[in-house]
Amino acid sequence: MRRKATKSRKTAHSDSSPLISDPSLAKHGKAALAALAKLGIRREFDLVLHLPLRYDDETHLYRISEAPHGQTVLVEGTVTDNTIRYRPKRQLVCTVEDDSGVLVMRFLNFYTSQVKQLAPGTRVRLFGEIRQGFFGAEMVHPKYRVVRGDAPVSDTLTPVYPTTAGLSQSNLQRMVHAALAASDLSDTLPPQLLGEFKLPAFRDCIGFLHHPPPAAEQTALQDRSHPAWRRIKFDELLAQQLSMRIHYDRRRNASAPPLPPRGQLTRALIERLPFKLTRAQHRAIAEIRTDLARPHPMQRLLQGDVGSGKTIVAALAALQAIENGHQVAIMAPTEILGEQHFSKFSGWLAALGVSVVWLAGNLARKQKRATLAGVAAGEAQITIGTHALFQDEVEFHKLGLAIVDEQHRFGVHQRLALRLKGAKSRAGAQPHQLMMSATPIPRTLAMSYYADLDVSVIDEMPPGRTPVATRLVSDARRDEVIQRVRDACIAGSQAYWVCPLIEESEALQLQTALDTYQRLLTTFPELKVGLVHGRLAGAGKAAVMQSFQSGEIQLLVATTVIEVGVDVPNATLMVIENAERMGLAQLHQLRGRVGRGAGKSTCILLYQNPLSQLARERLKIIFENSDGFEIARYDLRLRGPGELLGARQSGMPMLRFANLNADLDLLEAARNSAQQILRHQPAIAERHLRRWLGGKQHYLRV
Repeated sequence: MRRKATKSRKTAHSDSSPLISDPSLAKHGKAALAALAKLGIRREFDLVLHLPLRYDDETHLYRISEAPHGQTVLVEGTVTDNTIRYRPKRQLVCTVEDDSGVLVMRFLNFYTSQVKQLAPGTRVRLFGEIRQGFFGAEMVHPKYRVVRGDAPVSDTLTPVYPTTAGLSQSNLQRMVHAALAASDLSDTLPPQLLGEFKLPAFRDCIGFLHHPPPAAEQTALQDRSHPAWRRIKFDELLAQQLSMRIHYDRRRNASAPPLPPRGQLTRALIERLPFKLTRAQHRAIAEIRTDLARPHPMQRLLQGDVGSGKTIVAALAALQAIENGHQVAIMAPTEILGEQHFSKFSGWLAALGVSVVWLAGNLARKQKRATLAGVAAGEAQITIGTHALFQDEVEFHKLGLAIVDEQHRFGVHQRLALRLKGAKSRAGAQPHQLMMSATPIPRTLAMSYYADLDVSVIDEMPPGRTPVATRLVSDARRDEVIQRVRDACIAGSQAYWVCPLIEESEALQLQTALDTYQRLLTTFPELKVGLVHGRLAGAGKAAVMQSFQSGEIQLLVATTVIEVGVDVPNATLMVIENAERMGLAQLHQLRGRVGRGAGKSTCILLYQNPLSQLARERLKIIFENSDGFEIARYDLRLRGPGELLGARQSGMPMLRFANLNADLDLLEAARNSAQQILRHQPAIAERHLRRWLGGKQHYLRV
């Protein structure tokens, strides 16, 4: 059974990333193909789109005596001496002369073939920086080539491409040059579109970027603001928008069970709630209610800041499915978050007669078997769990709605597996899907990477929520922090002490948590101190969290496992140790664990000096901002979209050239153009996608 599952996973990955998809690349040999695949190059046109990182100026040949020192220059001369020296360490030292002077070429690492290649009498052209060294004017490890006859100097800047081990720069340059000569570089876009946005021809732009003239403005090339770069970025964004829009339309044509609002259960829950829903929550509920009533699958992202009330919106969506005789699956990335949902949903819905069950991998065998049987028979109306939900053994009787919380933490295949379970239980009809994210998504990111989804935003906090005060405190003032924690807990509040994130090692992070726990037990003998971390068994974690929620534990030492899903209104103080190691989104999520009641709450960011420039900037941003959407905008600027989206595991095609912070105007133009092209010129859309995605346009985001 296990062997079969492993095989299927392997197949899924190998199908999505073949070593080669273009026979024209086969001429380069297997080793080169493997190296090209590491660079994402699997067809000849990928070489055309493999653009330089920077450029070397080899267009001016200096005489040795006239070449300026301290900058990269091109000189030419004849090798007059070639010696292997051993002081201070083994090195190859060559003397090169022209009619104006002498230059030493020195290699600390070299091959025997180079000694022969650089024999006296050989004419060479060197490119490097001249410095004054032990042997006089010298170049250390210059780029060089042997020249014969009257070899012309390049009339364009020399491209320097991103490369990898086993693929030399010169070989890659030759491959790109051959691909440019062999490929169709004609425009995929209609002339009226190019005219509307003042975009130059594709052939001119791609040729310019691979081989710019010496007079090209280097700053515009490096910061990618040159008109040639803007054309390439527009094309990339347009391909992304076309692909997303096609998938959006395709989903709209798929079938799903219509789940019209009945009102009985949803109305009963709203009447029982001890709080009133905000306008933003009502708006999100109305959008979801309309989607669920349609006969095609809802694909909606519900996003809102920490504590904005997404869970109750999800509960009302679940009741609409249950009112229509369908089951609901709720998948959470961690057991703590899943158990929090189980507790909340059970508390809200038990009185309404709704059956809510918990399904996790660590359930006792007998209990798990009984739960699975109830899910398969349709007795379990809402099933809440972690990754266990998409395992083969889980079968739903009539799955109508799948809710995925913190959706960016799940891989694309995991989300697909959950959706396919609904299709299996409904003879091909897909379940509706609601994805939730407590990490707010900046507008540019939503326009780009979520263009194939409908998005609901809860941009209003529930009344009565007290803003959390943030304090930056140096580790040198630790005694003051300890006193603050003691005072808060003795006064009847509770506190978190979050251990540092150690990315290099989960084991080190665990050890740090254990050490911190032991230290704080000694520091606070008068307090009841608890410990929770990712390695605790599910039952152990649940017991600790229950003790903390009931007030039995006053101070909870925790790793970042409490980042999401913990709601203890009496907890009014959080200390985050080594806060300078953490990202903005994580700091904001952790801070959101306090301030959930009416009491005044504080989050202390304990940091160690010296701070790097990036750490200093992050701490300044989190100190000055409490709005998650604003923090996410800064995070996008600092880290880029990949980290925010969890794109490494999501299967999402990332942008290589466009910058969402700098190219908003291009994104908006591409978004509007994509809709027009698909409506009126579908053949152009297909050709453009083929150029940019090479068949991957049929990739289905889930």
